[in-house]
Amino acid sequence: MKKLRKTLAALATTSFMAFTATHAIADETVPLQFQTHHNASSLQGSALLRFAELTKEYSNNTVLIEMHTSSSVVNSNEAFEASSMGIIDGDATGAGYITGKNPAFQFYGDIMGGYSTPEQLLGWYKDGGLDLANELYHKYGMHLVGVFIATPESLSSISPLAGIDDLKGWKFRSPPGMESEIFQKLGAGPVVMPFGEVFTAMSAGTVSGADASTLAVNKKLGLYDIAKYATHPGFHSMPIEHIALNLEKWNALSPSQQKAMEDAIATIAPEVIAESTKLDEEAAQELKAAGITLEDWSNEDRLAFRKAAQKVWADWATRSPEAKAAYDAHIAYMKKNGILE
Repeated sequence: MKKLRKTLAALATTSFMAFTATHAIADETVPLQFQTHHNASSLQGSALLRFAELTKEYSNNTVLIEMHTSSSVVNSNEAFEASSMGIIDGDATGAGYITGKNPAFQFYGDIMGGYSTPEQLLGWYKDGGLDLANELYHKYGMHLVGVFIATPESLSSISPLAGIDDLKGWKFRSPPGMESEIFQKLGAGPVVMPFGEVFTAMSAGTVSGADASTLAVNKKLGLYDIAKYATHPGFHSMPIEHIALNLEKWNALSPSQQKAMEDAIATIAPEVIAESTKLDEEAAQELKAAGITLEDWSNEDRLAFRKAAQKVWADWATRSPEAKAAYDAHIAYMKKNGILE
């Protein structure tokens, strides 16, 4: 009996020491350097700064994120690579910047013409999309912590854009990737150029319009000092903002610290949708009062755009096994939820 008591006492001491050590590790302060291409005053930039503050709060001040805005450390398209290499710790841009690594990233960056609301797209991530995404992200040394999404973007144009026929011959600024291929199929002339060059290009007449951002952001950029037409409500594009962390750094966090980051994203995601919706509604009222024509495409024209987009989705799905897996998952979710027939 005496021997048993000694054994139990030894086990209790060992367990206590292990418990203490575990909690010491969990409570250790972890500084993380993130970068976003958004500026601090933008909707997404301010949301990311709030994400950093919430992570600190939810982790009991143990995960301290410094969010570098306006691509102040590396170029926008280098943030993911820099994070995976450990130059910085995290990337807060989006998968659309890294489609050159694997075409599958396009399906985690923007499903052109696929979803009508940010809630639908966030639902896909909750319904297994996040786990599927991490099968891809982990191959590149990164972990996708979560995503958030603003309202659908609006096209801006010097000439009318009342429907799909007006796209024929329309020369406009386009981001690279899937989008330019869809618009080419519809007879438009996309010109790929950086976001920051949009106003100058439209002012100089290099392009007749732009796919830049949401209606409110386009207004803030001054595009409607030049363009007198805009599609609204938007329907063609809804870029996904990701928060991705170096995989080794993610694995080194305690479960409670990981949850703090996930909960912080879960908090800001609906806030971004609500604020983006509010800003778009305010911008629409101000633009209409200023004589800007807001063009709401018919269901028939929206369907025609989607059909063209579906052909491009299917083509991208052939470009890598991971792209096929993502494509199949989106199609299955859309059909299950009545988004796609």
